[in-house]
Amino acid sequence: MDQFLQITIEVSLKTRHRKLRRRFCVQIDSAEMFPSSSDFSFSPSSLFSAYASLTGFLMIFRSMLRDFVSEKLRSYFAGLFERFFTPKSKNLTVVINEKFKFKINQVFDAAEIYLRNKISPETERLRVAKTPKQKHFTILMEKGEEISDSFEGFEVKWRYVQSENESTAEKQSEEIKRNLRVVKLYSQKVNGRGDKDGCAGGDWGCISLDHPSTFDTLAMDPGAKKKIIDDLERFLKRREFYKRVGKAWKRGYLLYGPPRTGKSSLIAAMANYLKFDIFDIELSSIYDNGDLKRVLLSTTSRSILEIEDIDCSTTEVKDREAENQEDEKTDTKVTLSGILNFIDGLWSNFGDERIFVFTTNHKERLDPALLHPGRMDMHIHMSYCFGIAFRTLVSNYLGLDGLNHPLCEEIERLIDSTEVTPAELAEELMQDDDTDVLRRVLSFC
Repeated sequence: MDQFLQITIEVSLKTRHRKLRRRFCVQIDSAEMFPSSSDFSFSPSSLFSAYASLTGFLMIFRSMLRDFVSEKLRSYFAGLFERFFTPKSKNLTVVINEKFKFKINQVFDAAEIYLRNKISPETERLRVAKTPKQKHFTILMEKGEEISDSFEGFEVKWRYVQSENESTAEKQSEEIKRNLRVVKLYSQKVNGRGDKDGCAGGDWGCISLDHPSTFDTLAMDPGAKKKIIDDLERFLKRREFYKRVGKAWKRGYLLYGPPRTGKSSLIAAMANYLKFDIFDIELSSIYDNGDLKRVLLSTTSRSILEIEDIDCSTTEVKDREAENQEDEKTDTKVTLSGILNFIDGLWSNFGDERIFVFTTNHKERLDPALLHPGRMDMHIHMSYCFGIAFRTLVSNYLGLDGLNHPLCEEIERLIDSTEVTPAELAEELMQDDDTDVLRRVLSFC
């Protein structure tokens, strides 16, 4: 029996008065269109012809898809198709970073302590450490290691990963945060605002340190400034060194010299350079040695503890031999022994990155015990102004290079042969913004 495939095409034609319909019938021999398997030939030419036809159809379909389907709709269906045919993962990855918003992540610390008890003999590499204050070894995972664990029937794998790029970015972020940090000035005798960060204890009031002094604007010997900066940088980088040698991470500076030679400006420059807070400690306001210890414990790490004009505290800073000879009670005053314990005793180990700065106009009045290394490690002489330092003042106040002005050389020679403080010269330079003020300075010298 012959088989035919009939295709009917109906066309509607609508005119002004009537509607016409036409139907076209086409009969195609199905045997010719769909040959039986016995008649089909698998020759290379027939296969190539079928491939060419299929390729042509796909190209036409693709072109029609681009022309009639919007890009958003195509992307939606592509994503839906991919999501439908892509098998879902049965694994969940939880990332625990060491720091969160530049602060210690307590979850990371808890996980690190938890994994100490999960270390098995299969672990190939471990980190072992011990500080001078610890009695036992600390064993931790090394980066790249993996520990298998289980929790409520689920398999858990802990992997310690450390990215070098993240470490670099973290250091850069810490540096940016340090540069943007607002330095604070603490005192117990002013009614400043309270410490909103909650870092300092006791009755400290604080204000923002808006002192503009920097090492670039200090009128002192460039060699001395470089020596101080190098010493500060070395101090900051030697955290592990101080731990290894068993010393508290602190440094002591003594600034001595005539009045108005820039001792307070140097302390402000150190604070602005290090981004350390300043705690202004007045010995006259402290009742006894116990109160002095409480003051020390209420300060913060990364800070400068400033004691100005220590030689003027004659009623508090006593010679130890005189203390032994007196029969009166000494628990009502701060004694020299108390100050020594405050600087270099057991209580001085509280906190890290501390800098003690003492100022005096008369170094010879101080007890020799105060001047020993470990208490006042670096002695900085703040002398009268001299020629090179005057160039810095001219640059600060007049915006000039002292080498290019004819009067500066003459003034520098006069300054080197007389005793004048940087504050006195600065006062003369502030009388006028014009360079004619140099003549006034010349007559003053």
